[in-house]
Parts: sequence; structure tokens; C-alpha cells
Amino acid sequence: MCCGKATFVLFLGLLVMAMTVMKQQRIATGVWGGQHIQIKVGANSATIEYDCANGVIDGPLIVDSDGNFKLHGTHHMERGGPVRADAEPRKIPATYTGSVKGNTMTLTLKLAGSSDEDTFTLERGKEGKVVKCR
Repeated sequence: MCCGKATFVLFLGLLVMAMTVMKQQRIATGVWGGQHIQIKVGANSATIEYDCANGVIDGPLIVDSDGNFKLHGTHHMERGGPVRADAEPRKIPATYTGSVKGNTMTLTLKLAGSSDEDTFTLERGKEGKVVKCR
């Protein structure tokens, strides 16, 4: 009798884990673009280009069953003009939240230590309209 109960508990645990994995989906790889932003989503990370900044999202880009996400990475401000060859970029920890609905992504950027947020709307397969600082 005890072995049957243990087997049932193990089966129930595996079922819950399988359902959790099935509910999680990855953001589609490729280019997502919008006004002043372009994201290149890879299998395990993403790179972001803004008009005068860039960023990286670390880890697999997972959305929940409703298409919502909260991801972490870094953000680096750029400026026009020459940059010293030995200058190390200042990477600021960043939180990227938002949602994916079909081929549309809403992304909100929040930098560590700041209450400011920037929100962007992106479309899958579309090049972003980014004007780099010169």
C-alpha cells in the first residue's frame, strides 16, 4: 500500500511539472522591430539596439501561458563622437517586462536604480527604425 501511494505522489509531481513546461513558451527567434528599437532574439538570449543605447537579455526568453514575460539583462547608454579604445562600457542591470500577442510584442525597460520606464511596441519580422547617435 505504501508503494502505491509513493508512486501516485511521484506521478502527480511529474504531471504538474509537465503542465508547467507546456504552459511556458519561448519568444520566437529572429528580428522584432519598432520605433527606435530592434531586438534580435536568439535561442538563449537577445540583443537590443536603441537610437543611443544597446542591451542584452540573458537566458532563454520564456513567456507564460498568457504571453507575459519578466526578463533580466543589461543596458548600455551610447553617445555620439569618438570613444576611447580602452573605455569599458558601463552596463546597467535592467529588467525587461511585457507581453507577446501573436506577432506583436510590448516591451518595457526599467533600469536598476531608476523609477523611469520606457515602453516600446515591436512587430515580429520587421526591421526596427533606429537612428544611431553620431
